Amino acid sequence: MPASARFARLPSLTGMRFFAAFSVFLFHSTLPPYTPFSGGSAETVTHVVSKAGWLGVGFFFVLSGFVLTWSARPGDRPRQFWRRRIVKIYPNHVVTFVAALALFAWAKNTWKQEVPNLLLLHTWIPDAKTFQSVNPPSWSLSVEIVFYLCFPWLHRVIQRIRPERLWLWVGILAAAVFAIPAIAYAVLPGSPTMPLGFRASVWQYWFVWQLPPFRMLEFAVGILMARIVMTGRWINFRVVPALALVAVAYVAEMWVPWLFGMSAVTLVPVALLIAAMATTDIAGRGSVLRHRAFVWLGEVSFAFYLVHDITVHVFVDRFGLSPVHSAPAAAGLLALEVAISVFFSWLLHIGVERPLMNRFGRTRPPLPRDSAGPTGSTEPSHNEPAEAARAS
Repeated sequence: MPASARFARLPSLTGMRFFAAFSVFLFHSTLPPYTPFSGGSAETVTHVVSKAGWLGVGFFFVLSGFVLTWSARPGDRPRQFWRRRIVKIYPNHVVTFVAALALFAWAKNTWKQEVPNLLLLHTWIPDAKTFQSVNPPSWSLSVEIVFYLCFPWLHRVIQRIRPERLWLWVGILAAAVFAIPAIAYAVLPGSPTMPLGFRASVWQYWFVWQLPPFRMLEFAVGILMARIVMTGRWINFRVVPALALVAVAYVAEMWVPWLFGMSAVTLVPVALLIAAMATTDIAGRGSVLRHRAFVWLGEVSFAFYLVHDITVHVFVDRFGLSPVHSAPAAAGLLALEVAISVFFSWLLHIGVERPLMNRFGRTRPPLPRDSAGPTGSTEPSHNEPAEAARAS
C-alpha cells in the first residue's frame, strides 16, 4: 500500500457504525417485556433480531482495534492516548448514568451495583444485576477501557508479526474465540440461568460475553486486519460478498449452540466486512455510506448507543406504551423511539462529547483533512460501545 493511503479517511466505516448501533437498538427494544409487538408478531420479530445485539457489539469491538491501529501515529505516547480515550467515553457515560438513575434505575439497583457501574468496573463482577445495572449498554465501555489500557502494548506486539503471518494469527485468534464457549459449556455451572430467556447460566454468559480478556481477542483481530490492509496483504474481498457472508453467519448463529451464536460465528465475516469497506474508501470506489447523512449518524452513534436503552426503558416503565396490538402501530412506536434517541444523541454529542474532545482530546496539531481519521479529525471516530446492554 502506498504510504499516502495509510492515513486516508475512512468515512464508510463511520457510516457503518450507526447500523451496528441500530442493530443493538433492535435487539433491546424487541426483548420481552420491552417489545411493542404482541402475539405472533412479537415472537417473529424477536426471533429475527435475536442475534442483532451480539452482531452489533462484536462489530464494534473489531472496529475499535481496526480504527485505533489505522489512526495510530509514531511518537504517540500511551499517557496521551489514554487521556484522549477517557475524554471520549467517560463524560458520555456519566451523563447517561445520571439520566438512567434519575429516570428509572434508582428503583432497580443498589449502591453496590451502581458504584462499579459508575467506575466502569461492573463487567468484572459475575452477577447479572451488577453487569446489567443502571444503563445496561455501559458494560461494553468497561470492556473498552481494558482495550485502551492494553492497546499501546498490544499494538507494538502485533507490529512485530511478519506480514506473511498476519492471516495465520487471525485464524489462531478466531479459533480461540470458538474455544471460549466450548470451555464454558464444559466447566462452568449451568445455573442460575440468565434472565430474559437467554439460554445460558449467569456464569457462562459472563465468561463468554462479559469478561474483558476474552473479548480482547476480537479487538486484536481488528488490529490484525488493519495491519493486513496496511501491509498490502489484503485479499481484495469486496463489500457485497462480505455482506453476504455476514448474513449467512447471522442465520447460522440461530442454529449453533447458544453460546457459540454470540460472537464466534460472525467474527471472521465481520472482520472481512470492515477491511473490505476500508479498502473501498482507500480505492475511492463508490459507497453510499460516505453520504454525509450516514457519516453524521455514525458520528452520533456512540451517544445513540448509550441513549437508546434509556429511551426504551422510559417508554415501557414510565409511559406503559408496550405492547401494542398491531404490527404497524408497533413499528411506528419503534420509529418514534429511534427518532427520540437520535435527537438526544445529537444533544449529547454536541453538548458533551464534541466540546470535551475539542478541548481536551487533542495533543497534537490537526492533520491535513485527507490524512485524518475516519471522521476527518485526528481522533479515531468509532463507537465505543461500545459496543452494547442486557445482552449486548
